[in-house]
Amino acid sequence: MWPMSGSERPSERRGATRTAVLWDALQPVLAGGPGLDVLDVGGGTGGLAVRVAEQGHRVTVVDPSPDALAALGRRARELGVEVAGVQGDLASLAEVVGAGSVDVVLCHGVLEVVADPAAALRSLRAVLRPQGRLSLLVAQRHAAVLARAMAGHFTQAAAVLRGEDSARSGHRFTAEEVHGLLAEAGLAVHGTHAVRVFADLVPGSLLDLEPGATAALLELERAVAERPEYLPLATQVHVLAGPAS
Repeated sequence: MWPMSGSERPSERRGATRTAVLWDALQPVLAGGPGLDVLDVGGGTGGLAVRVAEQGHRVTVVDPSPDALAALGRRARELGVEVAGVQGDLASLAEVVGAGSVDVVLCHGVLEVVADPAAALRSLRAVLRPQGRLSLLVAQRHAAVLARAMAGHFTQAAAVLRGEDSARSGHRFTAEEVHGLLAEAGLAVHGTHAVRVFADLVPGSLLDLEPGATAALLELERAVAERPEYLPLATQVHVLAGPAS
């Protein structure tokens, strides 16, 4: 777990409610001992990568943006950790890091923006070691429909429901669709988690002003994270997968 400190700023407390379930799910994967080879695809400025490096793992970020990689380098230096930054994309992933060379691949918020999600997953599968793990975080379609409808954007909600807005705002997936794409890529699912079921619906002012509200929300998010009936309400779906035997 990643407990919160009472000294954290309101924005940090709100951020924790959105990431706690993800970190909880990653801990068993990262706890196999220090020194894992971890690849963060599309890791940008290193908000995730640096935190993993602080646990003693060897982390490489592959990202197409040189500006993001420069910011990653500054962040890593400020926190006294080493994170390698490599400019590249999913299409050239095996050439950049080598096939079968990675223990853990982090692919968070990337599958939505690639032209061919199935091909992207095959590229991720190619760099994993036989006992490796993929941490995949994707936007979930049903929650996007609900969010647009609640905001009064009914036409947009209908377009998202039909999957017709991917060219403009990226792909969104149901858990079943993700599972199917992973199977086609030769990856077996080891765990599925609902992320941000309630966190995006609760007003930030409530968390800032109501004593104990943030901690209670965190516990509620954790309580429903592995309950399949809540997956359609989650803003994101997180899946742990590994090479199928």
